[in-house]
Amino acid sequence: MRRPTAEIVLASASPRRVELLASAGIVVNVVPSGIPEELRPGETPDEHVRRLAAEKVRAVAASHPGRFFIGADTVVVLGGEVLGKPRDAADAERMLRKLSGEVHDVVTGYAVYDAAVDRIHVGAVTTRVCFRSLGDAEITGYVAAERPFDKAGAYAIQGRAAGMVRRIEGSYTNIVGLPLCETLETLARMGAISPCGGSKPN
Repeated sequence: MRRPTAEIVLASASPRRVELLASAGIVVNVVPSGIPEELRPGETPDEHVRRLAAEKVRAVAASHPGRFFIGADTVVVLGGEVLGKPRDAADAERMLRKLSGEVHDVVTGYAVYDAAVDRIHVGAVTTRVCFRSLGDAEITGYVAAERPFDKAGAYAIQGRAAGMVRRIEGSYTNIVGLPLCETLETLARMGAISPCGGSKPN
């Protein structure tokens, strides 16, 4: 497996983000940030995810060794309403009923921080997702089987929910939890990896 020379830390507990980076040959140390994810009054979805991504990398960098830090935050937006992670099964079912038959946006903010020079890049990517109509029994069964309580909008496109999605416009990996193309471009530009996505030559 290709490994970056510089130590890279992922400020997230998401196994999906770890898997996405690993698919590109990027091995990371995982250190969850513990940053509260509440939406602030007047904050747009784009501002919200950018802020959280930046806060996560800075919080982890302040207490853990490493050179480069990656942070991200994802929300689902439907008609101006931000759908984060559901509180419980009832909340998850409520979210999926809202998404049923509708088009929504998945917005992921990402940040790459170089602790050696105190340099940070923050961006956000939006993907449009169209759901087919879902029946009540299907929604209840999905929530009971998948328990999507750690997923924005109460679904994971890489799992059983793939069958709920009629089409997407934009980055697939962004829906999973990390816009991989943009993240790799930023890592390469900041010198963490080679431009091809593998380890830098010594």
